[in-house]
Amino acid sequence: MARMVAGTARESADAARAGAPEAAETRASTGTGLPEARPQPPVVLTIAGSDPSGGAGIQADLKTFQALGVYGAAVITALTAQNTVGVRDVHVAPAGFVAAQIAAVADDIAISATKTGMLADRAIIAAVADEARRGRLGRLVVDPVMVATSGDLLIAPDAVEALRASLLPLADLVTPNLAEAARLVGEDIAGSDAAAIRQGQAILGMGARAVLVKGGDGPAAGDGGLAIDHLVTREGVRSLPLPRIATANTHGTGCTLAAAIAAHLALGLSLEEAVAAAKSAVWRGLTAARGWRLGEGQGPLDHAALSLPSGEPSR
Repeated sequence: MARMVAGTARESADAARAGAPEAAETRASTGTGLPEARPQPPVVLTIAGSDPSGGAGIQADLKTFQALGVYGAAVITALTAQNTVGVRDVHVAPAGFVAAQIAAVADDIAISATKTGMLADRAIIAAVADEARRGRLGRLVVDPVMVATSGDLLIAPDAVEALRASLLPLADLVTPNLAEAARLVGEDIAGSDAAAIRQGQAILGMGARAVLVKGGDGPAAGDGGLAIDHLVTREGVRSLPLPRIATANTHGTGCTLAAAIAAHLALGLSLEEAVAAAKSAVWRGLTAARGWRLGEGQGPLDHAALSLPSGEPSR
């Protein structure tokens, strides 16, 4: 065993020496003996709940930000006791403390974009909207989180109207899934692409600048079908299909998509470019984790795969 370890160490040392000339050249170019400093990345803020199992919420958002090359900051709106199976308990942060967290970040750091997730009650929604009106949150992506992947309710019933009235009109993009879109417009869940687009247009009428209706659970999304999202703007509708991945590991997919869109907006992409890039990144994460058995329920996607080169690996 000792000989094996020594051999492995020697191989690692040889590999390090092989790259030494390039590293030495980099250090020499700085004149300090240190590698060159990286350019400062844009800052993206997530305002969302915590998932101790790591697949959704701020944990998923921060992993996404890191993978895509932006600096992530986080404001926690709620502590949840959850895992891949379901939500066991929720402790909602006082709205005043949520506001204090946002102010602490915004007073000190310039925020390029913000993604919101679980905003559990009217007071928290009002606190976030107040900061957005002050123009300190940058580009705003609102993921109207209402129900966890497991089916557990994550928002107070009376908070939906507050979301409609005070936050959606401030959003650069709203990213509801089919169930959330239906609840926002007060209708049944869309049973067709046309119905999903119509509901997206109704949400656009609430004041949002754009709406991405996520159709991953839609009628065309059976195994071997397509996951079709619809980007609805005042200029029209762009449908974004990708092959659906046969996997149970979808925990945190919506959080990750919205976070990836916010990251790409902060990096300077247009809205359409950011949505398309984020959707491809999430597709890679789902593909990479399709064989995982992490937990007894709906496992997470692979956030490390979000930054991999584009492509469609075989399913």
